[in-house]
Amino acid sequence: MSKTISGAVIGYGPSFDMGKHHATWMEGAGIQFVAVCDVDEGRCTAAKTDFPTIDTYLDYSDLLARSDIDLIVVVLPHNLHAEVTVASLQAGKNVIVEKPMCLSVAEADEMIGAATTAGKMLSVFHNRRHDGDYLAIKKAIDDGLIGDVFHIECSFGNFERPGDGWRSDKSLSGGNLFDWGAHFLDWILNFVPGPVDSVTGFFKSDVWKEATNEDHTQAILRFANGCVADLQVSSLSSVPKPKWRILGTKGGITADWGKTITVKADHEGHIASFDIPCAADDWAAYYENIVAYLRGDEPLNVTAEQSRRTIAIIEAAEKSSRTGQAEKPAHER
Repeated sequence: MSKTISGAVIGYGPSFDMGKHHATWMEGAGIQFVAVCDVDEGRCTAAKTDFPTIDTYLDYSDLLARSDIDLIVVVLPHNLHAEVTVASLQAGKNVIVEKPMCLSVAEADEMIGAATTAGKMLSVFHNRRHDGDYLAIKKAIDDGLIGDVFHIECSFGNFERPGDGWRSDKSLSGGNLFDWGAHFLDWILNFVPGPVDSVTGFFKSDVWKEATNEDHTQAILRFANGCVADLQVSSLSSVPKPKWRILGTKGGITADWGKTITVKADHEGHIASFDIPCAADDWAAYYENIVAYLRGDEPLNVTAEQSRRTIAIIEAAEKSSRTGQAEKPAHER
């Protein structure tokens, strides 16, 4: 793609101002931001205030009818990701969809199939691959500082009622594990190479009765190489765990939500402890790769197939919670 890449956002809702953030990152990467669609006329007005030169639409089919738009960014509630992504791909657009990719493996397969048929890019906005702590941990692992990773614990939670909207409504969000769980699972799958043999899930919904999202979710992954990863995302975490506790054959890593990670590693028979500073988060780097990929200069960093694995693990964890036994995620069948 040699010409200027033009982009549009579907969904300019007020939640975290993500529509505005995506537009800003697009422009920073050299994409010409030309349009917004939102069913709320007030949000279209807000978008026009933020970016006076754009066009706005209330119906995304009108936006997709434009032949001059190369890239669609879907920033909608989780339950709408698949429908709008497939329609955008069928309209001949490249697509970035916010995480989580969708709510089921069946939806993921439909989205990937639509991208293949259209010959267009489909990527998921796993922006947190550019978080400073994740990059510091990954480099420490890749550099062999702690040997072979065999155990991972990670956690996100507090003790309070889930937030309003999709944060508490399972029909919109897919459930508790689809929020921060999607980020953590993407991180885990990049820390540990190879397939996942099984997933065991524990889901609890007994306290926050006004919410249909689960109160507490846990997914335990057993990898083919023997590594075990234990992820907890909870609204019942009155005694919080650190964000990361990772064990390897030569040492380990702990990290919370600060600006350093702590590495403890064997050094001539003694355990040496040192902190590694984390770089600043750089979510705009995601869009730099998108532009480079569309121009044929770099491979795509976040593929739809990678994101499908995350959805398959969440799906297996929920099934395991119902059956009471370990389940094999769909991507490994």
